[in-house]
Amino acid sequence: MKPFNYERASDPRAAANIVSASPSRRFIAGGTNLLDLMKHEIEAPDHLVDINRLPLDQIDVLPDGGLRIGATVRNTDLMADQRVREHYPVLARALAAGASGQLRNRATTAGNLLQRTRCPYFYDTNQPCNKRVPGSGCSAAEGFSRNLGVVGTSEACIATHPSDMAVALRTLDAVVETLMPDGSERQIPIVDLHRLPGDTPHIETTLEQGELVKSVRLPKPIGGTQLYRKVRDRASYAFATVSIAAIVHPADRTVRVAFGGLAPKPWRVESAEKLADSGAKAISERLLADARPTSDNAYKLRLTERTLASVLEQGGMRT
Repeated sequence: MKPFNYERASDPRAAANIVSASPSRRFIAGGTNLLDLMKHEIEAPDHLVDINRLPLDQIDVLPDGGLRIGATVRNTDLMADQRVREHYPVLARALAAGASGQLRNRATTAGNLLQRTRCPYFYDTNQPCNKRVPGSGCSAAEGFSRNLGVVGTSEACIATHPSDMAVALRTLDAVVETLMPDGSERQIPIVDLHRLPGDTPHIETTLEQGELVKSVRLPKPIGGTQLYRKVRDRASYAFATVSIAAIVHPADRTVRVAFGGLAPKPWRVESAEKLADSGAKAISERLLADARPTSDNAYKLRLTERTLASVLEQGGMRT
């Protein structure tokens, strides 16, 4: 690990101003991803700004009945919150499926959203990786790609986004609230937070340098049967091969479904949800219409359909 400066922020705007001064500066809270990246010399920031003491660790009820989740709320605390468990169980279940208990005790809401891919070639600094070194090439495209992306990818990158929480938030149509260095604020729908790789896979979100995630806003409760199914290679502490966050209303035959393990961002295609009466096969075909699987991961297409069928049946949606 290379030497770096460290300081604790005094207030949110001060933190944003400090980090905005240089692209080699980073915010840090739980550090469960960033410190790993620093140890592997994938990232080498020269200045870390600790935001743990900022007033961003509360979960508040909004006037419309929704929730505002502070950026530094720990995953364990969010998962255990009674309001989340009662009104947003898809989120609680997604959090329970992620990482280990020890990591959930440290990991934060904002950090979970902004974690970087776990593609093995991204972590192997001896291999070319456009996400790590722009223009160097994508080793995964011709390498071992069993757990990598099948849709939303590009010739420059086939990595997947690892977050379980982000998949649930995509189903809920959450909004990310941020603070700019000049003091202005932005509200970013979760669908617009993460970018597809295109020719610039190293640019992973729409956040600007120094833009501080303050909170995530959930809409008022929408009810329904809320489920999270995670298919993985072992029972715990593994990233998704395919995951599904679903909100099913069997009475009016409507569903919301978002997927992890398939793409560089949480993957949801609202037009596919309109095919709920036609079953999992029709939804999957629309969802994966532009899929570009490799020979290693083509199995994910069928696995997605079968897992979705199981989730819909569990939610009471029979076709």
